[in-house]
Amino acid sequence: MAVESALAVSGLAGAIQLWEGTYAPPIANLEPLGLDTWRLPAVWLFSSVAVPSSIAALAALRRRRAAPELVLAASGLLLVEVTVQIPFVGPSALQAVFGGVAVTMGTLAVVARRSGRWHAR
Repeated sequence: MAVESALAVSGLAGAIQLWEGTYAPPIANLEPLGLDTWRLPAVWLFSSVAVPSSIAALAALRRRRAAPELVLAASGLLLVEVTVQIPFVGPSALQAVFGGVAVTMGTLAVVARRSGRWHAR
């Protein structure tokens, strides 16, 4: 729950920064796509990271039976987000960290579900 909550907040913060243009990469990175602002990528980041991680965190908090699957889905979407960033902003340590978190959380979700350690209410 804590990690998914932190990912949700991080995704929201990143989306706000892109939307407002603060701490955003150069707009020239998006020109090949015909974009002239970071607003569409901000919406993508919000919908592919902040929303799924929020849903997964809430499901874990409420001990829902589907929580491991929701964490797995959120982790997969986070990996997609990190992978999609690379052609536009280049590789970075931050992407490696978030990619590692996504793989770790996805693995923990699979282990929790298969081992029966996840006890839904």
